[in-house]
Amino acid sequence: MSQQVFFLHSWPRAIVHLDGDAFFTSCEEAIHPELRGKPLITGGERGIVACASYPAKKLGIKRGVPLHEARKICPGLIVLPSDYETYSLFSQRMFDIMRRFTPDVEEYSIDEAFADITGMRRALRSSYEDIVLKMKKEIERELGITVSAGLSITKVLAKVASKHQKPSGLTIIKGRDIAAYLGNLPVEKIWGIGSATTSYLAKMGIRYALEFAQLPEEKVRKKFTKPGVEIWQELRGVSVYPVTSEEKRSYASISKTKTFAPPTSNAEYLFAHLMRNMESACIKARRYSLAPHKIIVFLKKNDFDTVGDEVKLSRPCAFPLEFSHIIRELFDSCYCPKDTYRATGVVLVDLEPDDQIQYSLFDNPLQAEKIRDVYHAADELGQKFGKHALHLGCSHLIDKLGKGRRGSPTVREQTQLKGENRRRHLGLPLLHIKS
Repeated sequence: MSQQVFFLHSWPRAIVHLDGDAFFTSCEEAIHPELRGKPLITGGERGIVACASYPAKKLGIKRGVPLHEARKICPGLIVLPSDYETYSLFSQRMFDIMRRFTPDVEEYSIDEAFADITGMRRALRSSYEDIVLKMKKEIERELGITVSAGLSITKVLAKVASKHQKPSGLTIIKGRDIAAYLGNLPVEKIWGIGSATTSYLAKMGIRYALEFAQLPEEKVRKKFTKPGVEIWQELRGVSVYPVTSEEKRSYASISKTKTFAPPTSNAEYLFAHLMRNMESACIKARRYSLAPHKIIVFLKKNDFDTVGDEVKLSRPCAFPLEFSHIIRELFDSCYCPKDTYRATGVVLVDLEPDDQIQYSLFDNPLQAEKIRDVYHAADELGQKFGKHALHLGCSHLIDKLGKGRRGSPTVREQTQLKGENRRRHLGLPLLHIKS
């Protein structure tokens, strides 16, 4: 079966997927070399493992494990707060290095990206394999972290390849070699296939990617929805998903969550966090000229049980001052004084462009326009002095009582360079190397 040829040409396209190895802990090791080779995790501020180094993974510590369980597995575990400010700088440097080889780079997440290097062999005077190897080596040399790379003819195959040899691996799947790599690949390892589709395939007697790829087209189109058909095509070497280098400009939804510690039952403090979540989500929505028609809020209890509620606005709106009283009603419907809570969150859904919104008969257009002007000024101040420089009074309790976090602040948060303030830092990581 593995001798089947899905695609006759080795390189009709050349798609790269780069994936940072234990990215957060690798960044910490890059700026703190004394931590290399030690069991290390980030996520101390959340109370759960956000990222585990490979020595910690070998001991059985996985992402999402509560800290108390991780410490039982390894009493000498090093626990650090997540320094997202520094990780984002490493991320941007990694993407910039990739752009030295091709302008077509898609930033998929903070620690992974796709790149289309089709046609670059002549310009760079190298084979596709050598281009990827040089890209990988330059990232590792300049940033002090390791990345795993996959090279193939579609995005799905490239992502499959990058996971094949971790850490610091390089896997190449040419068009003629697709079947050989899919033969022993469980379907749940395919990018885009979740637990529900895995169960559905299992009922059809399909457990490996090659079995899925060998299905007749007529049967695939009959049994699966559009995403399933597209993944089937990509596995067979037909490029369906392009590498999109443009910055993302539209969102189906926007969510913001805040986990804090110690857990609390203080209603006003919880509501302050909820409104700060709302302000953050709406700042992002306004940045892309979007407004939600529906809002979902939720509270996560200390036992991880979640309660929530939702509301549909009379018109799309991204200005929390207009609907803060509605959020208060949703909060009151979810909150129970007897319970303690560890997180709050909001989700903005049914997003629409903010330039074509019509007021209803029950709206006050004059007041709405004044609120719009206030938020225009608030966004300008935020760009100059940092996010939430101007915020709603109901969220001010956070500044008074603290953000609520486990562990100590990151070194970067505790350090202010000349010209910095509490809300805004320069885009520079701090290197703390013992001499």
